[in-house]
Amino acid sequence: MTQIEIGRLLRAGTTGFIAGCRVNQLSVPSFGALVRAPLGDGYQVYGLIHDIHIDDDGLVRQLVTADGVSEEVMKDNRERRIVPVEMSVLAVGYEQDGNIHHLLPPRPPLSLDVIYLCEDKDIVRFTEKFGYFRHILNGKDIPIGEVIAAHIVQAQSAHKDKTWKDKATQEVITLLRDDYPALMSVLGALSDVSI
Repeated sequence: MTQIEIGRLLRAGTTGFIAGCRVNQLSVPSFGALVRAPLGDGYQVYGLIHDIHIDDDGLVRQLVTADGVSEEVMKDNRERRIVPVEMSVLAVGYEQDGNIHHLLPPRPPLSLDVIYLCEDKDIVRFTEKFGYFRHILNGKDIPIGEVIAAHIVQAQSAHKDKTWKDKATQEVITLLRDDYPALMSVLGALSDVSI
């Protein structure tokens, strides 16, 4: 089993956490990806990446306004600087003693805990049922339609059952039947992806 480490925890709460990674690790995590933070004793927290951002620093501010920045300086800034890429993760469930729960975790991960990208088998186990959708749909300050669409595309690629996307879409429609604007946002984003 190959585990893909995507970063380490910077800060956390019950509803989500922020993980950081180096710029050269950025090719692995993606928007909408399911990640996990194993905390030992058969307990791990699952979440969906809903934002990836890179903060600036004093040097970047200077380079932006400079004329003729060389490729060497650009490469140095992107590959060797210690400014982390930050990923915001929405908590969508946890696993305790082999059982998946689509509830908020009883405790968040701790600073510097390793965050892993979920493998296909983990994605399939976690997404067998859709109870975790309510966390996404109730998320504050996240692009709900885009996160759902990105997640469904990635989860469908892990499922052997090619009807999973249709079942997931039907569940979203059921959950948002009384919120037409949110439903249209999600369906609009889903119509822009192809599986």
